[in-house]
Amino acid sequence: MKNPATSSRRKFIEKSALAIGAITIVPRHVLGRGFIPPSDIFSVGIIGTGAMGKGLANRFEGLEESRVIAVCDIDKKKLESFKESYQKAFAEIYPDTQVRDLPVYSDYAQLLDRTDIDGVVVSTPDHWHAAPAIDAMKAGKHVYCEKPMSHTIKEGRAMADASKKYGKILQTGSQQRSNEEFRKACELVRNGYVGEITKVLVNVGNPASPCNLPYHPTPDYIDWDRWVGSAPMRSFHPTLTETDWFPRWRWFREFGGGILADWGAHMFDIAQWGLGMDGSGPVEIVPPREPNAVKGLKMIYANGVEMIHEDFCRGYAVRFIGSEGSLDVSRSFLDSDPENIVTATLKEGDVRLYKSENHHLDWINSIKEDKKPICDVEIGHRSSSVCHLANIGYELRRALRWDPEKEEFIGDAEANFKRSKFYRKPYLVAAG
Repeated sequence: MKNPATSSRRKFIEKSALAIGAITIVPRHVLGRGFIPPSDIFSVGIIGTGAMGKGLANRFEGLEESRVIAVCDIDKKKLESFKESYQKAFAEIYPDTQVRDLPVYSDYAQLLDRTDIDGVVVSTPDHWHAAPAIDAMKAGKHVYCEKPMSHTIKEGRAMADASKKYGKILQTGSQQRSNEEFRKACELVRNGYVGEITKVLVNVGNPASPCNLPYHPTPDYIDWDRWVGSAPMRSFHPTLTETDWFPRWRWFREFGGGILADWGAHMFDIAQWGLGMDGSGPVEIVPPREPNAVKGLKMIYANGVEMIHEDFCRGYAVRFIGSEGSLDVSRSFLDSDPENIVTATLKEGDVRLYKSENHHLDWINSIKEDKKPICDVEIGHRSSSVCHLANIGYELRRALRWDPEKEEFIGDAEANFKRSKFYRKPYLVAAG
């Protein structure tokens, strides 16, 4: 018989997590699950304790198989907020138990020195993804890296090379692949239920723009030089770190890839999955004719399929267009025209895609079973590269030819330079 108090508490926690985007840090065993021996628990360190760091900590702390044992940030205010949330949740749920200590660090190297950490979550701004991820793998840790996985094409390749070199598994946070409806959409496309695909429309936000925020004095709670890291030095601005929800550093090319990359790492990723292009990418990038347009860029694959960054008036979503009709998918819907495409049942012998019901648990299970997770480092790199290619196309405003095997532009030195960036010393990135 179920305990009514436990059931009510579970519902309260679940509703609260949904209401605030799952940023409350909920300790393990809160939901009344069974006991796992300490030797079997996967110990996680969190690098970056903002909104995403809190949300991911909640996911891993909520699993039977894992626990968060240390966190790191160069922003003291975020660190204090994270630890306060954790301690408050623990004290309310276990009033008669001493709150478990949660060590905090300002330098991720100290966190990586801990021998009791099995894997790290990298939930920093995009320009700080590659360095801690590579350093973590070099230190013997597995990595869960938020999307988009990299800040540049060459950083992504360096991360993939490090994963192979050190034999560590990196899962990318493009969690839509662990959603049943996205998987079903891609299976229908891959098995020809939409017919021969000619176009894919992907609606996400605008490309990155230069950061031109005005001067603002730097508060004493943040190590601003380290936050800027490899990017060109500029003054602090609260817009970059302190909004009510997600800070807007992601809008600017110095620190992110615009909302094009922020959401493109989800939606372009689904397009790549549906097209069977996880190990490749487009071969041509054609920007819109209007000089200031922020939509309309076209990417063309070697088989002639066109992928267009276009608002087709259904929110952030993907539309596959084929000879038998079209199929639309987003986090809110999965439908088709005609309707019988999406209601079709896969036949015996049809291609079935990797099934993951929990993106975060899939990472842990892949490590235990020594197999690739659903969104491994190469997939994360290729999907991020599509976002970078689009941003480069919007920035240069000319047609570009891309070799996805060599990962270089054909006959365009300026475009090839933009596969990487200038790194402010000493914040360099290398494969180790």
